[in-house]
Amino acid sequence: QFMLTTANPQPPLAPPSTQETLRLDNQLCFALYSASLAMTRLYQPLLAQLGLTYPQYLVMLALWEQDDVAVSDIGQRLGLDSGTLTPLLKRLAQQGLLSRERDAQDERRVRVRLSVAGQALREQAAQIPGCILQATQCSLSEVQALATQVRALRTTIQATVQATPPHAAQSPQDFSPPVH
Repeated sequence: QFMLTTANPQPPLAPPSTQETLRLDNQLCFALYSASLAMTRLYQPLLAQLGLTYPQYLVMLALWEQDDVAVSDIGQRLGLDSGTLTPLLKRLAQQGLLSRERDAQDERRVRVRLSVAGQALREQAAQIPGCILQATQCSLSEVQALATQVRALRTTIQATVQATPPHAAQSPQDFSPPVH
């Protein structure tokens, strides 16, 4: 069985009723999922002005941070597999925003480079974070703190998933608070 332990154990809480634990509004997964949907909807009209979808915008953000990278590096950075990433990159190349070329050192790898138009799009996209910040009605420090918490949660969940054998049966008793 898979067990997580913690260096700072918390005193056990009285278990909530089944009715409470299964309420949709009490699910962290639903709060994150619905917030993600709302955030994507918020981005849509802003990105439409740039001719980008939200996943394409994420690819462009990664390339604006570091240009001339392997497709696998982009996939790792964004948590996307090649089956999802390849069509995104093809569409961005068709739009003239980037080029995809075989790596001269290793023909199995494909490298991605921004075009002049892709680099210029960065300037147009520069106003988007401010629009999003304004729409959240949060301060910059509040948004940064929330993003830090969500990234830490993602890291913890990824570590849990990676440590769990894919064939292992899971039950609620298999989980205890994670080690931090």
